[in-house]
Amino acid sequence: MAAGCALLVLPAHKRPGAMLEMLHRAEAADRYRLALGRAHPDWGNGSLASVAMSLPRAAEPFLNDPDYVDCMLTVFAALKARNDRRAAVMRLRS
Repeated sequence: MAAGCALLVLPAHKRPGAMLEMLHRAEAADRYRLALGRAHPDWGNGSLASVAMSLPRAAEPFLNDPDYVDCMLTVFAALKARNDRRAAVMRLRS
């Protein structure tokens, strides 16, 4: 939800790239946390929510807001694509 609210403040054409950037920052923050034993100073503990909370965000609207629904679909599509890629890599390794 925090990621959706962060996307909501952006124009629609910038949202997919911003979502990928949030995922990259979350992964980098997670590597930082694992290596140094503390949260990244800007991006938090490695969760998508901590990255999103570091960005400007709109107040969470109701789920009947079509723009917010589009933002959440962008979040879900990016998470699914990332998980599908990871699963494909795991299949190749086994």
